[in-house]
Amino acid sequence: MTENQNFRHFLMHKPYGYMTQFIYNNKRKKKLLGELYDFPAVTMAIGRLDEHSEGLLFLTTNGKVSALVRGRKIEKEYHVQVDGIATQEAIDLMKQGVEIGINGEKYLTLPCEARLLDDPGYPERSRRVRDDKHGPTSWVSITIKEGKYRQVRKMTAAVGLPTLRLIRYRIGHTTIDDLKSGDVKEVDQFDLGEFN
Repeated sequence: MTENQNFRHFLMHKPYGYMTQFIYNNKRKKKLLGELYDFPAVTMAIGRLDEHSEGLLFLTTNGKVSALVRGRKIEKEYHVQVDGIATQEAIDLMKQGVEIGINGEKYLTLPCEARLLDDPGYPERSRRVRDDKHGPTSWVSITIKEGKYRQVRKMTAAVGLPTLRLIRYRIGHTTIDDLKSGDVKEVDQFDLGEFN
């Protein structure tokens, strides 16, 4: 993806507890991305991670790049800690597509990639998930190309595995492997693999 040099692009490992936006007009104080880094005034987050989610976030000053990344062609991989022991049956159900609710309507998710995941060893987040006395947890990897509101959380819940911790690990060919929580890195372009 060739870019005009006037545009700027950033990778961020969004920490838990931050809103994926720069302005918040509600009276209740929220933590915003601008508190973590001095972004240019026209910077936009590409896609969203809710306040309780963590992980890789692309930010750009180029709206065309934002539209491309949000499209259904770019893979997004999530590492999800779930309540309970994930079974291969649950994984297979998510891979085929599960029924979730979107805006009060039933929606069948598109087929996706999903697999059991060994504990990836992420550092504890600022607010602890919970301890083992409340029962076992396990990790799964889910890779989707669509991005409905709270889709991954709804998918795990649909197979009886409520999400406890959600981390976006990868977008396209870019991962959070070299970014600690809260880190921001400016890049010349995003590595989207075959779409570059």
